Amino acid sequence: MRITIVGIGYVGLSLAVLLALDNEVTAFDVMQSKVDAVNDRISPVSDVEVEEYITSKPLNLRGTTDSFVAYKDAEYIIVAVPTNYDPVLNFFDTSIVDAVIADVVAINPNAVIVVKSTVPVGYTESAKKRLGTDNIIFSPEFLREGQALYDNLYPSRIIVGEKSERAKVFGSLLLRGALKKDVPVLYTGSTEAEAVKLFANTFLALRVSFFNELDTYAEIRGLDTAQIIEGVCYDPRIGTTYNNPSFGYGGYCLPKDTKQLRANFRDVPSNLIEAIVDANRTRKDHIAEQILAKNPEVVGIYRLTMKVSSDNFRQSSVQGVMKRLKAKGITVIVYEPALDEEYFYNSKVMHDLEEFLKKSDVIVANRFSPELEGVRDKVYTRDIFRRD
Repeated sequence: MRITIVGIGYVGLSLAVLLALDNEVTAFDVMQSKVDAVNDRISPVSDVEVEEYITSKPLNLRGTTDSFVAYKDAEYIIVAVPTNYDPVLNFFDTSIVDAVIADVVAINPNAVIVVKSTVPVGYTESAKKRLGTDNIIFSPEFLREGQALYDNLYPSRIIVGEKSERAKVFGSLLLRGALKKDVPVLYTGSTEAEAVKLFANTFLALRVSFFNELDTYAEIRGLDTAQIIEGVCYDPRIGTTYNNPSFGYGGYCLPKDTKQLRANFRDVPSNLIEAIVDANRTRKDHIAEQILAKNPEVVGIYRLTMKVSSDNFRQSSVQGVMKRLKAKGITVIVYEPALDEEYFYNSKVMHDLEEFLKKSDVIVANRFSPELEGVRDKVYTRDIFRRD
């Protein structure tokens, strides 16, 4: 089939690579550098499987910055563009998704538009009326940053927000590219599919927050966090995933999705959803207080990224810690190899690791690294199990 992917990020690129194994795929983006990378068979994102497939597999894939070329002949157009949470409106800003759909309708009104961008509950139904088309389907993605293609090859589930033949065709496209067999496939209403995405991510945020608060309690009381978590997680109903303490949840999805779900609960009786958002702020307050208690003059932030082997630091929790430290007059320096700039929010970016380690009184690391072994006594981290 002729398929266009709009947005060459983790979600869009991983889908493009997956579908280009069996289909004619065009990847559209406004950034020329990303398009050039795709055409040169270089991954513009840090993802091991994407890098392997894009260089070694016979993909029927091309990139373009021309929307007319991208849309005019496509049978399915998958929208994977950002939707950031707007703190003023207390809702996702879906303006980019709206603009893409409007362009598609103008250029190719018969194309089936599949929205992979995370949207507010009820978006698809309202967008159909607002943008004058019935050809919109919502299908949530459940991909981990840095392992997006792997999660498409071995999906936990496939959910398509429409009960129709065209929805089944889209589901079959994803199944065909997957290596995992017996993947659960669920066809739902569009609004229910939107809710699945937000509730799933908010539950993960709840789990992260729970173990972070457990760790805060243990740290203040002088207890061994690892022993408590191990004992709790031996219960098979609880399990051992998402239990390694951190500075808070962050990244592309969890901060904005939890806030959006909170907004969707505006007229619904609840306590828990609001508490999850609040808990993340409280955790960063606590981390900053623990660092300040060491009376440092210079605090070094070791990596802005959330996870090992990632190049993304959008909305990373350590940035919230940085802001709190700087508000108290602490000098903050940053070591982040993914940054070429000299300053990050007015904090000096160090490109020499040894100089960074030497100048820092306290080194703050959301995730510990063997690079820090020689200065372990300077490091403040809550990475109990040395893994993501």
